[in-house]
Amino acid sequence: MYLSFFGLNEKPFSITPDPRYLYLSERHAEALAHLLYGVSEAGGFVQLTGEVGTGKTTIVRSLLGQIPKNAEIALILNPRMTAPEFMLTICEELGIGLPDRAVSSLKDLVDILNHYLLRAHADGRRVVLLVDEAQNLAPPVLEQVRLLTNLETPTDKLLQIILIGQPELREMLARPELRQLAQRITGRYHLDPLSAPETAAYARHRLRVAGATSDILTNGALAELYRQSSGIPRLINVIADRALLGAYTQDRHKVTAAIIRSSAGEVFDRRITPRWLPWAAGAGVAAVAALGGLALWQSGVLDRDTPAAPATRTMDAGAAAGVAQAAAVTAPAPTPPAYESLATLLAKNAAATTTDAAFSRLLARWSATFAAGAGDGCAQASRAGLQCVALRGSYAQLRLYNRPAMLTLGDDQGGTHQVLLVGLGDDDARLDVGGTEYTVRIADLARYWFGDFVLLWKPAAVPVKALSPGMSGEEVLRLRQHLERLAGITDTGAAGERYDASLVQLVENFQRERRLDVDGIAGWQTQLALDAAAPAADTPLLVASAPGS
Repeated sequence: MYLSFFGLNEKPFSITPDPRYLYLSERHAEALAHLLYGVSEAGGFVQLTGEVGTGKTTIVRSLLGQIPKNAEIALILNPRMTAPEFMLTICEELGIGLPDRAVSSLKDLVDILNHYLLRAHADGRRVVLLVDEAQNLAPPVLEQVRLLTNLETPTDKLLQIILIGQPELREMLARPELRQLAQRITGRYHLDPLSAPETAAYARHRLRVAGATSDILTNGALAELYRQSSGIPRLINVIADRALLGAYTQDRHKVTAAIIRSSAGEVFDRRITPRWLPWAAGAGVAAVAALGGLALWQSGVLDRDTPAAPATRTMDAGAAAGVAQAAAVTAPAPTPPAYESLATLLAKNAAATTTDAAFSRLLARWSATFAAGAGDGCAQASRAGLQCVALRGSYAQLRLYNRPAMLTLGDDQGGTHQVLLVGLGDDDARLDVGGTEYTVRIADLARYWFGDFVLLWKPAAVPVKALSPGMSGEEVLRLRQHLERLAGITDTGAAGERYDASLVQLVENFQRERRLDVDGIAGWQTQLALDAAAPAADTPLLVASAPGS
């Protein structure tokens, strides 16, 4: 109804979980990145929780759209079933043919699944069990899930299990009788509601995907949208959709805070007053009381010769000066200087935001030179002894790896830009564009960056080799020494060059602190995070000190 009125191609705030509209807040991007890593690399058990409407199902849909070709997914959307039904559903999802005698036999179903997993492992295929609404799993089914984690070879888990559920899932797995299952979880991720800046970026993102070419929601409307939705994406969608319809019926091309309040009132079936109304009412009462007092004093009802109470006594010059000073202290702080508009910055510097230009600036941060026509940036970085890492992640990962990163930005006209991120604070980011640094707000950057970045680092040896239990040598010794320095351990002992149980514990502790996949194996992500925790003196950094160092 309102699409052509606002110049939209489709409804931007549909509650259907469409991965095209996925907005990656830091936590959402981190959860998706770890789920993708678990599907493609790791084995074990991952738990993802969040309140109703925080985007769990949308992340699942996005995950399903990005699974590697060698992965198979068994997706269970309604886990309210018995243990045999649960196993039967897994086999059906994987397309495993079952003899009639096995349909009602739990043991036969487990044996058939185990045989299928062994064949898949031999063929280089990964099998993933993904259970949505997992808080509805019955205790006998949860025990069966635990037993499935025992399906393994001497070196690898055969089945990756991902449980998606509401916060009740965390409470359920915290029960003492389920501690064996809880101890096998290698990754726990909880989706919190969006913050106020993220809510604004989320709404703008969805409008842009739907075809909007201008800001339809005013800044006041975005602030009110956060207030009424508490940052829960599903509520944001419902309220914003109703607000667009309301603005359309009023023939208004801009959605205001008043329209958001009215729409929220219809959604929640209650009257919602502006935030300032109680304050205005209080101020009105105070004003009426003051005027009434003045009238009584002028009419003589109050004796003008009667000494005033201490609170209303006439002030001398010193007291007046004190009040003036207090007023100066409590006066509103001056408005901070305006930041460079990212849209304007990209438009003015299009020639400096090409891939080659950005890579040239990135290599320069590492005292290396980019030569046009001499191969792509990663190839040139490799020749300079640097490792090139391309990821889709979040601000949290950028802070963890703490390296200048080339970000891929998309503008409002559908163009693509590469800019170099050289500094990252809590609210602001510094971008190097063509050799000039600009400071922009992270909330503004979030409108254009959707998680793609490239960074460089200097490992001890290229290519980077994953270190795992049973290995020995200089690389293992360096890993142990690095971790022990971070942990404050001074005595390495005789096990220095051996990747033994004590080193596995050090690696797991480090991975857990950094929210990495806890597997006890020092892969490239663990080594990169470890290098960022105590960087070399000549290493360019995003922040002055590495996270957790």
